[in-house]
This record gives sequence, C-alpha cells and structure tokens, in this order.
Amino acid sequence: MSLAVSRCMGKVLWRQTAVPRIFVEKHGHTRQSPWSNTVLTLHTSAPLSAEPQKKKKIDSKREVIYRERLKKRLRKMEKIPPEFIPIEDFITPAKCLDETRARMKPELSFEESEHRALLLKEWSRFKHKQHEDEMKAVNLALKAQREALEDLKIESEVLYKAAIEPDPLVFPFSYEGPSYTPPIPKYDAPDGKYNDITKVYNQA
Repeated sequence: MSLAVSRCMGKVLWRQTAVPRIFVEKHGHTRQSPWSNTVLTLHTSAPLSAEPQKKKKIDSKREVIYRERLKKRLRKMEKIPPEFIPIEDFITPAKCLDETRARMKPELSFEESEHRALLLKEWSRFKHKQHEDEMKAVNLALKAQREALEDLKIESEVLYKAAIEPDPLVFPFSYEGPSYTPPIPKYDAPDGKYNDITKVYNQA
C-alpha cells in the first residue's frame, strides 16, 4: 500500500515539474534547468512498523526442576562441615620439627655431674638465706617506723601529720608529655611499602 502511494506521488511530481524544468532553445535543443532538481532525487524509505516484544514462555516444569536442583545442592553443602581457616601463628614450622637439627648434649662424667648437682643445691641455699635476711631487714625498718610515728603522734599532732605526708623530693621525677598539635586537614597518611603475603582461603 505504501509503495503504491509513493509511486503515485512520484508521477504527480514528475508531471508538475516537467514543464518549468526544461528550456527550449532557438535551435530546438532542450536542456535541463539548473534551478530545479529531478524527481529522481526524491526517495522514500520502506515503512517500518514495530510490534511489542513477545514475552518468553516460562516452562513451569523446567522451573520446578531447576529449583529442586538448587535445593539438592544446598543440602549437600549443609552436610559438609565448614572448613576452618588455619592460624599460621599457632602452627610450628616444619623446619623446627626436623629431628636432625637437634643439638646433641655432651656426655658428662659421674664426677662432673655430681659436682654440678652440689653447686646447684648450694646456690639454692644461698639465695634462700639472702631472701630471708632481706625480709627481716624490711620488717625491722617498718617496725621501727611505726614505733617512731606513734611516739611522734603523742608528742605533736602537727609534726605527725607532716611526717606522714609524701615527700616528692625523695624520688625526683620529671617528665615532658607530648605536645598537642591540631591534625592537618585532609592529610592522607602513607601506608609505607610492604609485601602482602596474606594467604587467601576459598571455602567450597
């Protein structure tokens, strides 16, 4: 229908533009007018009509089968226990478990082993006596201090209060804390160069 209409329109335009397009010269020759175009330059394109997209037909049986397969896969995954990611800090390296690297102990004679055992016992006795002497000296000093404070309290209450106050000059202590500076706005602190050796574990 559209093709027939376009042909009819072309014929009408050809008839209307046929007379003024051509000039008749004196010798009977004709030539085309330069101020008009030929009808052949008019083109019409074929009509294109769109139609709504067809909806895909969903097969209910295939959909049910696909859902059943997914349910089976989920059941299998639930049966498999989760695989824990190992903590490398708690695993002893294999090179440390190599028994060939064990250092052999030197074999001692009977006299040398007895001498070392006696030295160890003598050392333990010496340290025990040293500890007891230090504790006795501390207890005697604390006892004398308490007795002196009680006598001072009886003599003068003002001197007693001045005596029990802590003296900052006994242990001189000076410190300088960090100075407070406002943060730099929009400052992106560099992370530094490092090699990321973190292992990635993919759980199935």
